[in-house]
Amino acid sequence: MTNMIQGAKAQVAKLTQAAYEKAAAEGLLPAGAEVRATVEIPKDTSHGDYASSFAMAGAKALHMAPRQIAQIIVDHLELEGSYFQKVEIAGPGFLNFTLGPKWYGEVLSAVETEGDRYGSGEEGRGKRVMVEFVSANPTGPMHMGNARGGVLGDTLANVLARDGWDTWKEFYVNDAGNQIHKFAVSINARYMQLLLGEDNFPFPEEGYHGDDIRELAKAIYEAHGESWGNLPEEERLDKLAEYGLSVNIPKMREDLKKYGIVYDQWFFESELHNSGYVEKTVQMLTEKGWTYEKDGALWLNTTQLLKEKFMREGKSQEQVDKLDLKDDVLRRANGFYTYFAADIAYHRNKLEVRGFDLAINIWGADHHGHVARLQAALDALGLDGSHRLVIVLMQLVNLMQDGKPVRMSKRSGKAIALHDLLDEVSVDAARYFFNSRTATSPVDFDLDLAVRQDSDNPVYYVQYAHARICSLVSRLAEEGAKVPAAAEVDASLMAAAEELALVKSLAQYPEELHLAARDYDPSRINRYLSALAGDFHRFYNACRIKGEESAVLSARLKLADTVRAVLANGLKLLGVSAPEKM
Repeated sequence: MTNMIQGAKAQVAKLTQAAYEKAAAEGLLPAGAEVRATVEIPKDTSHGDYASSFAMAGAKALHMAPRQIAQIIVDHLELEGSYFQKVEIAGPGFLNFTLGPKWYGEVLSAVETEGDRYGSGEEGRGKRVMVEFVSANPTGPMHMGNARGGVLGDTLANVLARDGWDTWKEFYVNDAGNQIHKFAVSINARYMQLLLGEDNFPFPEEGYHGDDIRELAKAIYEAHGESWGNLPEEERLDKLAEYGLSVNIPKMREDLKKYGIVYDQWFFESELHNSGYVEKTVQMLTEKGWTYEKDGALWLNTTQLLKEKFMREGKSQEQVDKLDLKDDVLRRANGFYTYFAADIAYHRNKLEVRGFDLAINIWGADHHGHVARLQAALDALGLDGSHRLVIVLMQLVNLMQDGKPVRMSKRSGKAIALHDLLDEVSVDAARYFFNSRTATSPVDFDLDLAVRQDSDNPVYYVQYAHARICSLVSRLAEEGAKVPAAAEVDASLMAAAEELALVKSLAQYPEELHLAARDYDPSRINRYLSALAGDFHRFYNACRIKGEESAVLSARLKLADTVRAVLANGLKLLGVSAPEKM
């Protein structure tokens, strides 16, 4: 797909090399020199749009002063038919290239021709990636952290797909282990309190205190009366857990669907245990010599695995020796496998059985200590976890209202649930706000700002730019001025600084998409869209469209409509609507 910025850079290098070869053929420069020049975009566009370091980089090989080389190169440049209209020498010998109408016109053509695919890349072509995100314990409602992880994971998967990857979105359901036992014990306590009275059955201090647990217990009582109270405790706990999951998991699906997230698969941890896959994975680690028994439990020699991993990554022996490394239990003395053992098995399933080239997980920052350990365990299985497993660690969300933090506590049951949030703000606002910062930065989610209908609200600001263009196109169409094809536009008429800046902003989109995919940072799309909207508003205020003579009106109308197309393109990646009226 077209990347006009990279295309211009490549053309600078090609034109400069051709000029050098022409000058060398005339005997003005030594022939056969290999010059490793850079082509950069200057911060100050008064210095040109692209700057080549050819003259400085070639000074030693060509045995000549940089400015002298630069002058010879300029004298032999052939710009006819190129993207550039002039070249000037600056400073110690920079070659500053200024873009011409051909480049600006081709940007409009690229957006028109490629449509929804504009900005797409080929970096991931032929490779499969799984993005696993949210994966909240199904023991209660999803909270604000899950809301942020949801939009980060969903948008990152969308961005990777546009960069050529074959993407797969997955939710890992932790329906086994300690947290499910605690879930069952919590429901049991509330159920027994309904039977015996709250004062006659203690609630476990470490249990889940939320109102949702009371609601589950009440629903069970209404459906089964006191009959479950007569069951043996273990059987009752199994039934309570099964019932609770049968209610909570569909609720999670519905909440996420409302939030605009639909997964390719919901993968259940219980399947790993029931199929013997966890046991087999641990057995493989034992066969490879990475486990040992102690106090009746089976341990993974994580310490040695991490030492070897960190040494491979370039840490010194001294640095590694200073680390506080510990081994991990895989199977407890009671015969039950740990969550870590199941996690290793699950990721072996991703990389070995299902054959994903890359597995990306969106995790809360509190899991940072788990990252290297899991990668090292996969390394031990020969799956190159250090490279094929990428963990994006996500910082917390601070919910703000009236300028003050809204306190949240999952333990006390006062967490702000995702479904409650979406009753307060639109899905568009929630998705845009949660994706507005890099994962490594905390997000201050301002409830008051998220519902405001003005330019201070960033999602409103971007959506308004789109709606404003739709209204403009519609009004002019009624007056007989239709959006022209790019081939019909005289790009030389786009000469105002605001017009040129806006076209350059449009050309930046493929680069931003590529960098967002490369850095696993979908928030780049938010920042890009905000900047593009700002460039459009400045253009609209500075460059009259209605009432201009026909050729100028057509060029500016096409430019505006091209912005509309790219805004809609980017908003779609974010899972945010592009309204035509506001």
